[in-house]
Amino acid sequence: MPKESHVDVLIVGAGPAGVMCANALAAAGIDVKIVDQRSSKISTGQADGIQPRTIEVLQSYGLAERLLKEGCQMHMCAFYNPDHDGVLARTGRAPDITAPTARYPFEVLLNQGAVESIFIDSMNRHGLAIDRPIVPASIELSNDPVQLADPFCYPVKVTLDRLDTPGKQEIVHARYLVGCDGAHSWVRKTLGITMDGEQTDYIWGVVDVIADTDFPDIRNRSAIHSTSGSCMIIPREGEKVRFYIQLSDSDVLDPVTGRVDKNRMSPEKLLEVARKILRPYTVDEPKMYDWWTIYIIGQRVASRFSVNERIFIAGDACHTHSPKAGQGMNASMNDTHNLAWKLVQVIRGRADISLLKTYELERKKYAQDLIDFDREFSTLFSGKPRTMDNDDGVSHEQFLRAFQAGGGFTSGIGVHYMPSAITNEIHQQRAPHLIIGERMPPQMFVRAADARPYDIQDMLPSDTRFKLLFFVGYLIEERLRELNTLSEEMQDPSCFLQKYGYPSKGTAQGMFDIITIMSGDKEHVEFTRVPALFRPHWSKVLLDDTDSTGNLGGGAYTRFGIDPRNVTLVIVRPDGYVGMIAPASALDDVGGYFAAFTIPREDSIEVAGP
Repeated sequence: MPKESHVDVLIVGAGPAGVMCANALAAAGIDVKIVDQRSSKISTGQADGIQPRTIEVLQSYGLAERLLKEGCQMHMCAFYNPDHDGVLARTGRAPDITAPTARYPFEVLLNQGAVESIFIDSMNRHGLAIDRPIVPASIELSNDPVQLADPFCYPVKVTLDRLDTPGKQEIVHARYLVGCDGAHSWVRKTLGITMDGEQTDYIWGVVDVIADTDFPDIRNRSAIHSTSGSCMIIPREGEKVRFYIQLSDSDVLDPVTGRVDKNRMSPEKLLEVARKILRPYTVDEPKMYDWWTIYIIGQRVASRFSVNERIFIAGDACHTHSPKAGQGMNASMNDTHNLAWKLVQVIRGRADISLLKTYELERKKYAQDLIDFDREFSTLFSGKPRTMDNDDGVSHEQFLRAFQAGGGFTSGIGVHYMPSAITNEIHQQRAPHLIIGERMPPQMFVRAADARPYDIQDMLPSDTRFKLLFFVGYLIEERLRELNTLSEEMQDPSCFLQKYGYPSKGTAQGMFDIITIMSGDKEHVEFTRVPALFRPHWSKVLLDDTDSTGNLGGGAYTRFGIDPRNVTLVIVRPDGYVGMIAPASALDDVGGYFAAFTIPREDSIEVAGP
């Protein structure tokens, strides 16, 4: 008889989306099992670019330091086009990232295997390891509406095959299943979920080498349009460099089947194509080729991202696009960063299962926006350059405009989630420059207790809690009376803080984390005057002032458009996105926000009931 087990969440696939999800769930104390068909993690190649927003996300899990230490930082982009004589020449340089609010204004290059290792090591510290080599053989999802509506039932039944022991199976009963098994997702196909979109005609090769070359921008991202084709150069960790090379049909298509035949290409041939594109610059034959592949760009989005909010797909399983904009691994990890905290709240019994609907609502729109951007960017990148003989070609100015216009999107900084149960714009005017539905931007404050400068993002770890940022302004006597009154209101059993404020139990974090942000100067402020409710710990009271050097911090109220003469509450979701902004006088609206998806504590129901 096959072994049977029960888990809260089963994750199929241990690529970037899978390990992001598994690590987040394990850190929150959720019973999770993650399986992968590979006998070991990949060691070279694959995706390699980590964008600024994703670095912020890794920082929220305490994982950015290792990424920054091991990876290569890419700050500049160079552009090469034919001159009037058709000779390749640099036409300009520009910052690689055009997102003014980026905390990390650069991209980090590190191979996918190394990125996965960061998560795998973190998972191990939480007592979770990947089960390999395993593939799912069958999935059964109960059609009983009572079971599907009960978050404590196990309606998903998955049979797993061990590839290293033929005939050995395991049956897993799960509350939820997350399919992170790539572009050819078995989970997606088994559920009959279609991929909508099209395959382009653009064929590209990728090769990683240590390049001995006289090309002057070999350590910058370089977008190259020459009369011999297009190429993008990406500097990598160590001394490695990646070449993305546009190929012609004759290079790789089988003349009989019309399909891409990898056997018609080799890393040596790829580099030879790159040499033609790069002339008059030269690239010597490398001592070794680290990794290579060829592919046709497919731009598709899954018709749905979940089935009954019990089975989800994420990453390449639900969207595919070109790697030129550096979004594959980033989009995948941010999918499950979005999903994980929602699963935690539902599994803990703190949120209604309807919260899980917001995963598809938010990430499917993002995926479609990504495809639309990728379609335009890929067309420009793959197009012939403008020359004297080709007035209709792509000009440097056209490409640069598209590159810079897409900076907010490709960096991840400009991702905007539309209104929903967890994104309420009713009081946006209270902080017009702090956009609801976008991530909380970096901003330096000083801790009121010791004047130590602190970035607000470091106060917002991905620990599944909602962060309540109270901008209380100046502590004049009138304000202190107002805060004392507000404190009393928030301690009433009918207030959202008591109604939904699940306390911390064991490894499970509480529901809310309160942070108070004052106006004033560090020489005279007395943070202990703040009512106890608003200073749960001395480190939770911040001051909108500069540090002792005068170089860090200050100006936050002005930057966000918050009036220091009033008390303003900013609710930051567990994934770091602003969910709601409200004046202190609108606690009922805040209560309505949480009531839309959160389940009241049992003891609060008893107290508040008739």
